[in-house]
Amino acid sequence: MARSRLALPSVRWLRGLLAGVALVAVVTGFVALLKPYVPVLNLLVVYLLAVLPIAVVWGARLAAITSVLSVVAFAFLLPRQGSLWIADFRNLVALGVFLVTSFVVAELAARSRRAAVESARLTEEQSALRRVATLVAESDSPATVFEAVTREVGLLCGADLARMERYEADGTVTGVAAWSRVPARLSVGTRFELLGLSVAREVRRTSGPVRLDSFVGATGEIAEEARGLGIRSSVGGPILVAGQVWGVIAASTRSIEPFAANTESQIARFTELVATAVENAEARAELRRLADEQAALRRVATLVARGGEPELVFDLVAEELGQLTDADITGIFRFESDGTATMMGSRGLRAGEMGVGERRMLESPSAIASVQATGEPARYDVDDGLRPQLPPFLRGWGVRSAVASPINVEGRCWGGISIASQHEPFPPATEQRMVEFTEIVATAIANAESRAQLAASRARVVAAGDEMRRRLERNLHDGAQQRLVSLALVLRVAQRDVPDSLPGVQSGIGQAVEELTEVVDELREIARGIHPAILVDNGLGPALRTLTRRSSVPVALKIGAKSRYPAPLEVAAYYVVAEALTNMAKHANAAHAEVSLEERDGRLRLSIRDDGAGGAEPRGGSGLIGLHDRVEALGGSILVISPPGHGTAIYVSLPLERA
Repeated sequence: MARSRLALPSVRWLRGLLAGVALVAVVTGFVALLKPYVPVLNLLVVYLLAVLPIAVVWGARLAAITSVLSVVAFAFLLPRQGSLWIADFRNLVALGVFLVTSFVVAELAARSRRAAVESARLTEEQSALRRVATLVAESDSPATVFEAVTREVGLLCGADLARMERYEADGTVTGVAAWSRVPARLSVGTRFELLGLSVAREVRRTSGPVRLDSFVGATGEIAEEARGLGIRSSVGGPILVAGQVWGVIAASTRSIEPFAANTESQIARFTELVATAVENAEARAELRRLADEQAALRRVATLVARGGEPELVFDLVAEELGQLTDADITGIFRFESDGTATMMGSRGLRAGEMGVGERRMLESPSAIASVQATGEPARYDVDDGLRPQLPPFLRGWGVRSAVASPINVEGRCWGGISIASQHEPFPPATEQRMVEFTEIVATAIANAESRAQLAASRARVVAAGDEMRRRLERNLHDGAQQRLVSLALVLRVAQRDVPDSLPGVQSGIGQAVEELTEVVDELREIARGIHPAILVDNGLGPALRTLTRRSSVPVALKIGAKSRYPAPLEVAAYYVVAEALTNMAKHANAAHAEVSLEERDGRLRLSIRDDGAGGAEPRGGSGLIGLHDRVEALGGSILVISPPGHGTAIYVSLPLERA
């Protein structure tokens, strides 16, 4: 191969020399024809017709040889009769002047030729660079820019094939674009190991341009591909992005003629544009990633701000985080006091695998187990050596990389979020991206715990109040009320024993008995208002029937529920109806009312509607405020709709499972 390359200049030189001899012979013949009609010295300039083509095509050196051949032919092949023409001093001077002139003209012609060739090359190169720069400025996709650059490099370098390759994190290289002027094509999308001889390997090793003159006897996938395509030599340069070798552009030829000496610098100018395109694409991708991340965080934060249940927050976080990080599996775990962990939310798990609510011991080595043990973020990138050590469930999931971050709630490690990839390692900044989500989850958990504590506290207060009222009602019923009834009976007996001769005494005792009876009735009503005994003894249905019968406004009662519910729920429903009917009688001026009670979707639903004046303030007055507190303490909701002039409607929903 080396001998062939060394022979190339000799062959070209020989061709130029033969061309020069041929042109001198032709011109000599032409001069011989003109000699009888034109002075001989005047014909010497005709030999420039032989010198100029040689200078333009083969350069000044061969043109100089052609000039000498022209002088020899002119001086010795066309001598004057009877004497040696060259002996004339004047003729010798003329030949010398011709030689100098031809040398100068040849050099000027050669330089002009080189300048024209260089100008054309620069024009072509600048046009190619401008076309690629336009693509980059128009923010075309990186793939479009890669293909354009590869094509322009191949055409500009006079290559037969060209390829752009990207270095991967695992030490391989992937073809991202290819061009060919011959039927054969280089592979695109295929990963190659950087083993054996290749431009990609040498560029990666040196971070500079590389030229390979032969692939004969070379080993490696890329070298075998080159030999299979008939490639004789290649030249390539690195693509530097942010100071790091991102990839390589390589041009290859199947010709024995080598690439020009400036090929590396030509490729370097294009690699700068590729680096700009890659940086622009990465910047756009980063902006899209940030926008997507902020949108996801905003959706989760909105759900948290609206007081969404933690279960909904867990599911949304698992979905959003999985999509943002391209994770195949996402899990949210709560760490238990016995060392186990409970799955609270997940994405990507198949049916029958660890489900929400399932509790298990976390085995090491795993990222989430490390978080449980240390309270710090953890990452595990699984290689073939670590795979046998993984817990069975991780091996079964085919995890190649896992990252986990703790969920810290009020200074304690409440749990953790773990993401796993079955294909490639996660980027280095993944832990930081997860922290933002764990902070929102921690807020949701803290809010939920605070709401739960508040609800429990309110429920305890309401329950304590109800219990106090029940005891007070029982004490009145069993104590003062019974004693007053007994006293009335004693007075009745005493009244009968009074002689008829004392009518005034009989009348006084009778009046005392009547007033005592009225006191007992009033006391009974007071006791019933404090805590209705019928509610405790017979349940919500009978209590509501008694309540509506005693109402001064006609009430249509519809009960579509079972007879008994937990006491806090029955008390809450009873007092809502009692307060509503009392307000209706005092303020609404209503002619008719409806009360409906039903059980639907795991909740006890109560509605009270009237056709009165409306205009009630939902948060106005201690009665409605007390109803709100009582209902919300049980995890329920109450809605008051009271437009002026259109009556009032109260809707209550109480969860049965929390009662």
